[in-house]
Amino acid sequence: MTECLIKKYCRDNKLYETPYLNDVLYLHYKGFSFIENLDNYTGLKCLWLENNGIKEIANLNNQTKLKCLFLHNNLIKKIENLEYLEQLDNLNLAYNLINKIENLDSLNYLTNLNLSHNYLKTLKDIEHIRYLDSVSILDISYNKIDTVEVVNVVGAMKSLRVLTLKGNPVIKFIKMYRKSLILNCKYLQHLDDKPVFPCDRACAEAWSRGGLQEEQVERRLWIECDKKKINDSVICKLF
Repeated sequence: MTECLIKKYCRDNKLYETPYLNDVLYLHYKGFSFIENLDNYTGLKCLWLENNGIKEIANLNNQTKLKCLFLHNNLIKKIENLEYLEQLDNLNLAYNLINKIENLDSLNYLTNLNLSHNYLKTLKDIEHIRYLDSVSILDISYNKIDTVEVVNVVGAMKSLRVLTLKGNPVIKFIKMYRKSLILNCKYLQHLDDKPVFPCDRACAEAWSRGGLQEEQVERRLWIECDKKKINDSVICKLF
Protein backbone atom coordinates (compact mmCIF):
# COMPACT_ATOMS: atom_id res chain seq x y z
CA MET A 1 0.00 0.00 0.00
CA THR A 2 2.36 2.71 -1.25
CA GLU A 3 1.59 6.43 -1.54
CA CYS A 4 1.92 6.29 -5.33
CA LEU A 5 -0.43 3.34 -5.56
CA ILE A 6 -3.07 5.02 -3.40
CA LYS A 7 -2.89 8.16 -5.56
CA LYS A 8 -3.33 6.02 -8.66
CA TYR A 9 -6.48 4.49 -7.19
CA CYS A 10 -7.71 8.02 -6.42
CA ARG A 11 -7.24 8.99 -10.06
CA ASP A 12 -8.95 5.81 -11.24
CA ASN A 13 -11.97 6.57 -9.04
CA LYS A 14 -12.06 10.27 -9.98
CA LEU A 15 -11.00 11.34 -6.49
CA TYR A 16 -8.50 14.04 -5.51
CA GLU A 17 -4.78 13.43 -5.84
CA THR A 18 -4.24 15.83 -2.93
CA PRO A 19 -4.73 13.38 -0.02
CA TYR A 20 -6.46 15.54 2.60
CA LEU A 21 -9.19 16.67 0.15
CA ASN A 22 -10.65 13.17 -0.06
CA ASP A 23 -13.50 12.22 2.25
CA VAL A 24 -13.81 8.69 0.78
CA LEU A 25 -11.20 6.16 -0.29
CA TYR A 26 -11.75 2.88 -2.14
CA LEU A 27 -9.00 0.36 -1.38
CA HIS A 28 -10.99 -2.88 -1.47
CA TYR A 29 -10.12 -5.98 -3.51
CA LYS A 30 -6.47 -4.88 -3.84
CA GLY A 31 -4.66 -7.72 -2.09
CA PHE A 32 -3.23 -5.53 0.69
CA SER A 33 -1.91 -7.27 3.80
CA PHE A 34 -1.16 -4.16 5.88
CA ILE A 35 -2.71 -0.70 6.35
CA GLU A 36 -0.13 2.04 5.78
CA ASN A 37 0.69 5.37 4.09
CA LEU A 38 -2.67 6.95 4.96
CA ASP A 39 -1.18 9.63 7.24
CA ASN A 40 -2.04 12.51 4.89
CA TYR A 41 -5.63 11.37 4.26
CA THR A 42 -6.89 13.31 7.24
CA GLY A 43 -10.29 14.24 5.79
CA LEU A 44 -11.58 10.70 5.28
CA LYS A 45 -15.10 9.94 6.41
CA CYS A 46 -15.50 6.56 4.68
CA LEU A 47 -12.75 4.02 4.09
CA TRP A 48 -13.28 0.81 2.12
CA LEU A 49 -10.65 -1.86 2.90
CA GLU A 50 -12.73 -5.01 2.62
CA ASN A 51 -11.73 -8.14 0.71
CA ASN A 52 -7.99 -7.78 1.14
CA GLY A 53 -5.57 -9.89 3.18
CA ILE A 54 -5.23 -7.42 6.07
CA LYS A 55 -4.09 -9.09 9.29
CA GLU A 56 -4.00 -6.12 11.66
CA ILE A 57 -5.91 -2.90 12.29
CA ALA A 58 -3.17 -0.26 12.37
CA ASN A 59 -2.01 3.18 11.23
CA LEU A 60 -5.38 4.93 11.36
CA ASN A 61 -4.33 7.51 13.95
CA ASN A 62 -4.85 10.47 11.58
CA GLN A 63 -8.33 9.46 10.42
CA THR A 64 -10.07 11.29 13.27
CA LYS A 65 -13.03 12.30 11.05
CA LEU A 66 -13.75 8.75 9.91
CA LYS A 67 -17.39 7.70 10.24
CA CYS A 68 -17.49 4.43 8.27
CA LEU A 69 -14.77 1.77 8.25
CA PHE A 70 -15.25 -1.37 6.16
CA LEU A 71 -12.79 -4.16 7.02
CA HIS A 72 -14.90 -7.23 6.32
CA ASN A 73 -13.46 -10.25 4.52
CA ASN A 74 -9.91 -9.92 5.81
CA LEU A 75 -7.64 -11.90 8.16
CA ILE A 76 -7.94 -9.72 11.28
CA LYS A 77 -7.63 -11.55 14.61
CA LYS A 78 -7.85 -8.70 17.12
CA ILE A 79 -9.92 -5.52 17.49
CA GLU A 80 -7.38 -2.81 18.30
CA ASN A 81 -5.96 0.62 17.46
CA LEU A 82 -9.32 2.29 16.91
CA GLU A 83 -9.21 4.76 19.80
CA TYR A 84 -8.39 7.74 17.58
CA LEU A 85 -11.52 7.24 15.47
CA GLU A 86 -13.66 9.29 17.83
CA GLN A 87 -16.42 9.95 15.28
CA LEU A 88 -16.72 6.39 13.97
CA ASP A 89 -20.34 5.44 13.43
CA ASN A 90 -20.24 2.26 11.32
CA LEU A 91 -17.69 -0.55 11.77
CA ASN A 92 -17.82 -3.71 9.67
CA LEU A 93 -15.49 -6.54 10.76
CA ALA A 94 -17.52 -9.44 9.39
CA TYR A 95 -15.76 -12.49 7.94
CA ASN A 96 -12.53 -12.18 9.90
CA LEU A 97 -10.75 -14.31 12.53
CA ILE A 98 -11.81 -12.37 15.63
CA ASN A 99 -12.41 -14.38 18.81
CA LYS A 100 -13.03 -11.56 21.29
CA ILE A 101 -14.91 -8.25 21.29
CA GLU A 102 -12.68 -5.62 22.89
CA ASN A 103 -11.27 -2.08 22.71
CA LEU A 104 -14.45 -0.46 21.44
CA ASP A 105 -15.64 1.42 24.53
CA SER A 106 -13.87 4.65 23.49
CA LEU A 107 -16.02 4.89 20.34
CA ASN A 108 -18.84 6.98 21.77
CA TYR A 109 -20.63 7.48 18.43
CA LEU A 110 -20.52 3.89 17.21
CA THR A 111 -24.07 2.85 16.29
CA ASN A 112 -23.61 0.03 13.76
CA LEU A 113 -21.31 -2.90 14.58
CA ASN A 114 -21.02 -5.98 12.37
CA LEU A 115 -19.01 -8.92 13.72
CA SER A 116 -20.81 -11.70 11.91
CA HIS A 117 -18.94 -14.77 10.66
CA ASN A 118 -16.11 -14.63 13.20
CA TYR A 119 -15.06 -16.92 16.06
CA LEU A 120 -16.82 -15.49 19.13
CA LYS A 121 -17.83 -18.27 21.50
CA THR A 122 -17.81 -17.78 25.28
CA LEU A 123 -19.15 -15.15 27.67
CA LYS A 124 -15.67 -13.61 27.96
CA ASP A 125 -15.58 -13.23 24.18
CA ILE A 126 -18.74 -11.12 24.02
CA GLU A 127 -19.26 -9.43 27.40
CA HIS A 128 -17.56 -6.20 26.24
CA ILE A 129 -20.61 -5.27 24.15
CA ARG A 130 -22.67 -4.57 27.27
CA TYR A 131 -20.59 -1.40 27.68
CA LEU A 132 -21.19 -0.11 24.14
CA ASP A 133 -23.91 2.37 25.05
CA SER A 134 -24.29 3.94 21.60
CA VAL A 135 -24.57 0.74 19.50
CA SER A 136 -28.12 0.36 18.18
CA ILE A 137 -27.47 -2.15 15.36
CA LEU A 138 -25.51 -5.28 16.25
CA ASP A 139 -24.78 -8.27 14.03
CA ILE A 140 -23.02 -11.18 15.74
CA SER A 141 -24.62 -13.88 13.62
CA TYR A 142 -22.81 -17.02 12.45
CA ASN A 143 -20.22 -17.13 15.20
CA LYS A 144 -19.68 -19.97 17.68
CA ILE A 145 -21.58 -18.41 20.59
CA ASP A 146 -22.78 -21.15 22.93
CA THR A 147 -23.52 -19.34 26.21
CA VAL A 148 -27.11 -18.45 27.13
CA GLU A 149 -25.67 -15.45 28.98
CA VAL A 150 -25.70 -13.71 25.62
CA VAL A 151 -29.34 -12.85 26.42
CA ASN A 152 -28.31 -10.83 29.47
CA VAL A 153 -25.33 -9.27 27.72
CA VAL A 154 -27.33 -7.87 24.81
CA GLY A 155 -30.14 -7.01 27.24
CA ALA A 156 -27.73 -4.67 29.05
CA MET A 157 -27.07 -2.65 25.87
CA LYS A 158 -28.76 0.71 26.37
CA SER A 159 -29.44 1.62 22.75
CA LEU A 160 -29.92 -1.74 21.03
CA ARG A 161 -32.68 -1.65 18.41
CA VAL A 162 -31.60 -4.24 15.83
CA LEU A 163 -30.00 -7.59 16.73
CA THR A 164 -28.90 -10.42 14.45
CA LEU A 165 -27.94 -13.53 16.40
CA LYS A 166 -28.96 -16.34 14.05
CA GLY A 167 -26.42 -18.96 13.04
CA ASN A 168 -25.05 -19.46 16.58
CA PRO A 169 -25.33 -22.76 18.49
CA VAL A 170 -26.83 -20.97 21.51
CA ILE A 171 -30.15 -20.42 19.73
CA LYS A 172 -31.02 -24.08 20.38
CA PHE A 173 -30.49 -23.63 24.13
CA ILE A 174 -32.39 -20.40 24.77
CA LYS A 175 -35.86 -21.27 25.98
CA MET A 176 -38.51 -19.46 23.90
CA TYR A 177 -35.73 -17.75 21.96
CA ARG A 178 -37.64 -14.90 20.36
CA LYS A 179 -39.74 -14.06 23.42
CA SER A 180 -36.68 -14.15 25.69
CA LEU A 181 -34.76 -11.69 23.52
CA ILE A 182 -37.72 -9.34 23.20
CA LEU A 183 -38.24 -9.35 26.97
CA ASN A 184 -34.58 -8.74 27.79
CA CYS A 185 -33.94 -6.11 25.09
CA LYS A 186 -36.45 -3.44 26.05
CA TYR A 187 -36.10 -1.33 22.91
CA LEU A 188 -35.58 -4.07 20.33
CA GLN A 189 -37.32 -3.36 17.01
CA HIS A 190 -35.85 -6.07 14.80
CA LEU A 191 -34.55 -9.56 15.65
CA ASP A 192 -32.80 -11.68 13.02
CA ASP A 193 -35.04 -11.67 9.93
CA LYS A 194 -38.20 -10.28 11.52
CA PRO A 195 -39.35 -6.94 12.90
CA VAL A 196 -40.52 -6.72 16.50
CA PHE A 197 -43.97 -5.13 16.45
CA PRO A 198 -45.73 -3.68 19.51
CA CYS A 199 -48.04 -6.70 19.39
CA ASP A 200 -45.04 -9.04 19.65
CA ARG A 201 -43.76 -7.22 22.72
CA ALA A 202 -47.19 -7.12 24.38
CA CYS A 203 -47.68 -10.85 23.79
CA ALA A 204 -44.20 -11.68 25.08
CA GLU A 205 -44.89 -9.69 28.23
CA ALA A 206 -48.24 -11.45 28.64
CA TRP A 207 -46.51 -14.82 28.26
CA SER A 208 -44.01 -13.78 30.93
CA ARG A 209 -46.84 -12.89 33.31
CA GLY A 210 -49.14 -15.86 32.81
CA GLY A 211 -47.81 -18.28 30.26
CA LEU A 212 -49.38 -19.39 26.99
CA GLN A 213 -52.97 -18.79 28.12
CA GLU A 214 -52.40 -15.13 28.92
CA GLU A 215 -50.44 -14.69 25.71
CA GLN A 216 -53.40 -16.04 23.70
CA VAL A 217 -55.76 -13.61 25.46
CA GLU A 218 -53.43 -10.70 24.67
CA ARG A 219 -53.11 -11.75 21.04
CA ARG A 220 -56.91 -11.91 20.63
CA LEU A 221 -57.17 -8.39 22.04
CA TRP A 222 -54.69 -7.12 19.46
CA ILE A 223 -56.52 -8.92 16.63
CA GLU A 224 -59.85 -7.43 17.73
CA CYS A 225 -58.28 -4.00 18.00
CA ASP A 226 -56.86 -4.26 14.48
CA LYS A 227 -60.26 -5.37 13.13
CA LYS A 228 -61.92 -2.41 14.80
CA LYS A 229 -59.42 0.01 13.24
CA ILE A 230 -60.09 -1.46 9.80
CA ASN A 231 -63.87 -1.27 10.26
CA ASP A 232 -63.69 2.31 11.54
CA SER A 233 -61.54 3.26 8.56
CA VAL A 234 -64.03 1.73 6.12
CA ILE A 235 -66.94 3.52 7.78
CA CYS A 236 -65.10 6.86 7.63
CA LYS A 237 -64.49 6.41 3.89
CA LEU A 238 -68.15 5.56 3.28
CA PHE A 239 -69.45 8.60 5.12
